[in-house]
Amino acid sequence: MIKPAVGVGVVTLGCGIMNVSRRPILLPVGAEAEFTPLRDPQELYEVADDLPDLGRPVLIQALSGFVDAGGASRLAREHLLATGSPRVAVRFDLDQLFDYRSRRPTMLFIEDHWESYDQPSLVMHLLHDQVGTPYLLLDGPEPDLQWERFIAAVIGLVERFGVRLTVGITAIPMAVPHTRPTGITAHATRSELITDYQPWLHRVQVPASAGNLLEFRLGEAGHDAIGFAAHVPHYLAQNEYPAAAEALVTAISRATGLSLGTEQLQEAAELLRLSVDAQVAKADEVAAHVRNLEEQYDAVMQSRRGSSLLSDLSSLPTADELGAELERFLAQQQGPGDPPSGSA
Repeated sequence: MIKPAVGVGVVTLGCGIMNVSRRPILLPVGAEAEFTPLRDPQELYEVADDLPDLGRPVLIQALSGFVDAGGASRLAREHLLATGSPRVAVRFDLDQLFDYRSRRPTMLFIEDHWESYDQPSLVMHLLHDQVGTPYLLLDGPEPDLQWERFIAAVIGLVERFGVRLTVGITAIPMAVPHTRPTGITAHATRSELITDYQPWLHRVQVPASAGNLLEFRLGEAGHDAIGFAAHVPHYLAQNEYPAAAEALVTAISRATGLSLGTEQLQEAAELLRLSVDAQVAKADEVAAHVRNLEEQYDAVMQSRRGSSLLSDLSSLPTADELGAELERFLAQQQGPGDPPSGSA
């Protein structure tokens, strides 16, 4: 005789309690329910066997696939890889984490044969800053599957390598002018980690990302983590915006003490600024919009200088407006066959 049994399996991984299954299970009468725990997170990756002593390194998390206005986090990631003499420290088994049909990699066909395949990879690089200090960079596509297992794996690596601080970076579209310094929204597992930053947002609900969930789970596990989101002018969010990448790298340096040069990003930002200024000057309507944004920005900055807290939020977009702007931006990133915005 078979009877239905409903069970909830739980497993503790140092990063919170997770429900494994709530599905009904058919069991013989008198049999006890057996639950399959979360598969071993360590089976998701391989670690290089000849790594040097890293001391207490910083981990920079720069997964791609979620919101990245102006390609700022990508530009920052590429800059770090180009200047840090990277080597692969950890390689993840992407076949277990990636939905190839939602984000199809590209292949090159030439005349009568397939020439190449742009194979995606998810790795943790070992890099060094300008004075030789080692640090880690998590680089690759945001996992589509097994978020909790992947995050448990990363937390295990944080503990294995003795990571002292994890820093995540991204960029969001904002109603700000390109003629003013790039702003940063900072968040952290402890407020003491971001005392130099004032809040731009009070409460807003956005689609989750693996990177933001990693920061949340790190906090639950007692590890320090910070996130920086650069503000990209909404009218330039579809273009590369190196000024935001420069702001992200600078924020990382300030938070971690790493010596990360930004000269190349500064030069690229200045060239773009000159180009945008020239285009704005030719369009009266756009110029008027930029002036309005400048007035709004200056009013907010003035209110901040008059108080230790942001005393006047009336000039800023509301949470609903910001959420709608983010949804529009995500929708514009989708291509044929991509999942709905917020599902990646």
